[in-house]
Amino acid sequence: MKRAGLSLAVVLIAASCATTSPQGRDLVTRAVQAVGGADALAGVKTLTVEGTARQWEPEQSMAAGGEMRFANASTFVLASDVASGTTRIDWVRDFQYPTPRTFTFSEIVTPDAGYVAGIDSNGRTRQSLDSNPPAHSMSGLRLAASQRELRRGSTLLLLELQKNPDRVSAVADVTVGNLTYPAVAYRAGDQTFTVMFDRVTGLPARIRTLDYDNIWGDVTYDMALADWQTRDGLRMAQSRTYELNGRPVMEVKITHAKVNAPIAAERLIIPAGLKAAAAKPATGAVPYQWVVRRQFIGTYLDSDAVSYDPKASPGLRLVELAPGVQHVVGGSHNSLIVEMREYLVVFDAPVGDGTATWIIDAAKAKYPGKPVKYLVLTHHHMDHAGGLRAFAVQGATIVTGKGTAEHFRRVLAAPFTRNPDLPSRDLTGTTIVEVSERQVFSDGTREVGAYVIDNPHANGLMIGYVADARIAYATDIWSPGAAPLPDKLTPPLAALVAGVKKAGIAPTKFAGGHGSVGDYAPLAALEGK
Repeated sequence: MKRAGLSLAVVLIAASCATTSPQGRDLVTRAVQAVGGADALAGVKTLTVEGTARQWEPEQSMAAGGEMRFANASTFVLASDVASGTTRIDWVRDFQYPTPRTFTFSEIVTPDAGYVAGIDSNGRTRQSLDSNPPAHSMSGLRLAASQRELRRGSTLLLLELQKNPDRVSAVADVTVGNLTYPAVAYRAGDQTFTVMFDRVTGLPARIRTLDYDNIWGDVTYDMALADWQTRDGLRMAQSRTYELNGRPVMEVKITHAKVNAPIAAERLIIPAGLKAAAAKPATGAVPYQWVVRRQFIGTYLDSDAVSYDPKASPGLRLVELAPGVQHVVGGSHNSLIVEMREYLVVFDAPVGDGTATWIIDAAKAKYPGKPVKYLVLTHHHMDHAGGLRAFAVQGATIVTGKGTAEHFRRVLAAPFTRNPDLPSRDLTGTTIVEVSERQVFSDGTREVGAYVIDNPHANGLMIGYVADARIAYATDIWSPGAAPLPDKLTPPLAALVAGVKKAGIAPTKFAGGHGSVGDYAPLAALEGK
């Protein structure tokens, strides 16, 4: 594991391996020679790399299943030391979604601890809690995910193959698109990497893991290598494209690289106080896709609790907004539970099935004997819909906005054998109701509505409304309590005000899919300013 922790810089160098399988041995030998030879690879003591990265989030699209949203453009400088297995990555990330902002920070990854801190204008690490992100030791989940991505393309990953032939197995050729690659598999702890080779050049072409995605279930995650150039005697892939189920979600381009350049020791040191209390790398069913991709859109949640930070929140809890109306808060994303005479209506299933299971169990405890009959998904984005399978397993009807039902039918038809929170089963029989304009649930005493509104965030987005309590629910277009109201309506807020008018509802308060609860009148008063 020490060498597996070699930096993301080494991740950006060519891969090579050796196995006891005759076919695997031939593939590896040819690849080693193609990138410069075994001696050159063994001679790598340090590696420094500069480059750029562009990232997209496929499940933040405007239309369900539509074009991915561009998330951010980054520059990075990486420094890796082989002997200590330590990597430092200095990042400048210019986020474009959901709002433009810049994070400048560094990450240090070692075999047994990780560290994150802001960087000041002079390039010095800020070991303070007022930087963005604040200085902290990595969670076990973040550390494990970082180590895996460092390991994916590292030369030392493939040298591990040579040293651990009992963990190497032959696999059938792998077809991607119209190309078929000879391949080998390597078991490394909880992970299995499939290394594919180019038939013509012998160079490593792709390195794959089999992941779990909260929307699409069982998925492939590939790093595809291209644009090979020689730097300091080694051929390196200058282009790295990361593909989720065949869709490119990140592109990395190397602009400069240097082998065996000196690295100042202090650049690779984690502050003693943070290192002493740092989490060890998580094992088992690590939610890699959530941990990796939540960084794309700037949600710098670094927590083993997945959906909240224990240092800032006691965790998920119910807050009663009115009789029979519970706001699920304490996490990075919220839900709303509404009690009807014989059943419950829940708005949103955030993050994943683990969070959704907590919501279901809390609802059962609060309202015994009343099942969740309807799950209303305000929109299709993965961070608010990723727990829909847990509700489907309970027999809930899924209620979605205009143009999204077919998307969720495909989602529920996808296999999910690698789901860390639910056993696999057939969910294709789940009832899905698509709302064109409005859907009202009534039990003779209480009416609960779901209303589709025009907005700049997601097609088919809905707001909820509990008529007798005059409480509405909105996700993403307004996060009540998260920030002061602006001086004038922004496009999302203007869409909300217009949507309330069109729906003909009269809320006094809004509960948010983020944030807390806010009075609606001050927001409505901004109209026309």
